[in-house]
Amino acid sequence: MKNTLFLLLFLSPLFNYSQETLNETLVHDGITREYAIHIPPGYDAESPVPLVFSLHGFTSNNAFHMLYTGFNNIADTATFIIVYPQGTLTAEGASHWNVGGFTAGSTTDDVGFFDALIDEVSSNYSINPDRVYSAGMSNGGYMSFLLACQISSKIAAIASVTGSMTPSTYYECNPEHPTPVLQIHGTTDGTVPYQGGAGWSQSIPNVLDYWINYNNCETDPIVTPFADIEPNDGSTAERYIWDSGDNGVTTEHIKVTGGGHDWPGIGLGYGNMDLSASIEVWKFFMRFDINGSLNAEVNDVVEIDHEKTLLKIVDILGRDAREVKNQMLFYIFSDGTTEKRFFTE
Repeated sequence: MKNTLFLLLFLSPLFNYSQETLNETLVHDGITREYAIHIPPGYDAESPVPLVFSLHGFTSNNAFHMLYTGFNNIADTATFIIVYPQGTLTAEGASHWNVGGFTAGSTTDDVGFFDALIDEVSSNYSINPDRVYSAGMSNGGYMSFLLACQISSKIAAIASVTGSMTPSTYYECNPEHPTPVLQIHGTTDGTVPYQGGAGWSQSIPNVLDYWINYNNCETDPIVTPFADIEPNDGSTAERYIWDSGDNGVTTEHIKVTGGGHDWPGIGLGYGNMDLSASIEVWKFFMRFDINGSLNAEVNDVVEIDHEKTLLKIVDILGRDAREVKNQMLFYIFSDGTTEKRFFTE
């Protein structure tokens, strides 16, 4: 098994090593699959912790997704293990998750891979089997829905950011328990249209209706607007909650009016900045296990620094960069700090 240490050095104010983040591999269906796993500082093998999967989008990669979402900081304070799997390549060389629809030519068994990966991580770390969650961006959101449909006996709740359900996932969905679902989506998403794409993507209202009906939630939502704290981002957001589902679960939607195909709160000069999608995802997950509501209040979530957002990534010459493999890169944040990051293989 490959074991790659990810080193993180803080340039301001002091030099320190990051918490443990490892790149690992798992052979499944004859294919060597890669994933990064982040272990929070408070992890204790005597106390089982939640497991969260965070899935990259189509053509993206797990390393960039890890930096993009900032989930490691949340995991460090809330004490859960987070895993960033890497998708396989299509015949055209695009990294992907096989969800049918726009990936219909793929032969990769990603559902089987995640089933095996849950077992692998659970054999190496102390994981609470009732608290395994999946969140994803775009194609990763589609994959999270597919997991909720096909291996729901291992998935407590899911969240999709800019993703949806393909027709095959939608019509063949067979969950085994009431499943909390959070959908975050922009109304002007030009990649995964809010109103769906004929033959390849369900509309967001259709997706929500499926889970509202399956979970036996109230049909009239509770609607709460987010404060428009960044009026220049061109978008506003509202939270929709369909509550009182079986086992106390909810179906929820953060609707970003005017929002595009991006992860809210990332702070790269585009996208909605009235909320942090990563924080919202964890605040949602923490309220449920596979048996339903844990009766946790959203205010119980560990306080996260809302002000620190990633502004840009540059290489050693100061040029804008997005790739992170085999090179030293610098990550510049809105609070004035800079982080130097390097992956060794």
